[in-house]
Amino acid sequence: MDVDSKKEGIERTARIFNTQKYNVHDGPGVRTLIFFKGCPLRCKWCSNPEGLKSEYQVMIKKNACINCGQCVDVCPKKIHYMENGIHKVHRDITCIGCRRCEKNCLQKAIEIVGEDKTITELMDIVKEDKDFYMMSGGGLTVGGGECSAQAESLKSLLEASHMDGINTAIETCGYMPRKSLDLIKDHVDIFLFDIKQMDPVKHKYWTGVNNERILSNLRYLLESGKKVRVRMPILKGVNDSHEEIMAVVDFLEDFKCFKNFDGIDLLPYHRYGVGKYEQLDMDYPMDSEMEGEFALSNEQLDAIQKWIDENKIEVNLVRH
Repeated sequence: MDVDSKKEGIERTARIFNTQKYNVHDGPGVRTLIFFKGCPLRCKWCSNPEGLKSEYQVMIKKNACINCGQCVDVCPKKIHYMENGIHKVHRDITCIGCRRCEKNCLQKAIEIVGEDKTITELMDIVKEDKDFYMMSGGGLTVGGGECSAQAESLKSLLEASHMDGINTAIETCGYMPRKSLDLIKDHVDIFLFDIKQMDPVKHKYWTGVNNERILSNLRYLLESGKKVRVRMPILKGVNDSHEEIMAVVDFLEDFKCFKNFDGIDLLPYHRYGVGKYEQLDMDYPMDSEMEGEFALSNEQLDAIQKWIDENKIEVNLVRH
């Protein structure tokens, strides 16, 4: 991961956990998404928990496992074990990604999350759909996790895409050192940049980090002339009040006339990733929060969209 490509005979690699083709929600046109592993945030609603850690991880589909113990026999790290006839995983032992357990599981109940791909291998995937990009104005979007956590590899992939005439976008939480941002920014055609909460105390509670660096980086990109589309995950009781929405509008007030500011996407809360927490033996953090539903009604989402629109900022409500 992030291997030094300057060493003779070694091509830089990136550790990914998923690829997705024909996406139309994450940047303009039809796009291929590549998900980099590792993230500095711990958003309580995260739908990709398998992308948080940079290490390989073992996911178990418990409804498919027949507790045969085959994985226990083949794992060199002894991560798998049996307890009272039930297959379990030592979560405090780091998986080395050999995939012996995955390959030997006849029930396909085991998935090793994390794969190291060279930039050439990733570009082979991206270029498969180049015709779709050309027809639709699409291209490559890199997300995560947080793709900037592997900044050198990200730069190499974005550079390779541009060399092939492919449009580039990244999905980012914005929490990165300025030197990482400077490393990649000239190779990104559009930043899909999250604003999760303007209040620094609330931001740290819900995501694990302060938002000072994030907002500083967002301001820096906009002032540098880089194309930015702001994305706002919207959760009831977390960041949906009129006061909280207007705090975002106020922050963006100075930039709404900038040609490089591309508006706002509203991303309604969903629970699509909850099952993956169980497969990783993790608790879903939102279940331990306040009682009630975090998803907003269509009427509530329409109201938020109207608040932003009334302030002359282009806004799109993403409905999956």
